[in-house]
Amino acid sequence: MKLNEQELLSIEGGIKYSILAIVGAVGIFIAGVVDGFLRPYKCN
Repeated sequence: MKLNEQELLSIEGGIKYSILAIVGAVGIFIAGVVDGFLRPYKCN
């Protein structure tokens, strides 16, 4: 089945959710780094 040009333009991707996931992952990473500097624990 082939899609015509109008149908191809109406396809929505998951780019919004991808950006949200990337921003969330960066936020969690930064929170971990800050936590590591503020509360450094030795490895057992």
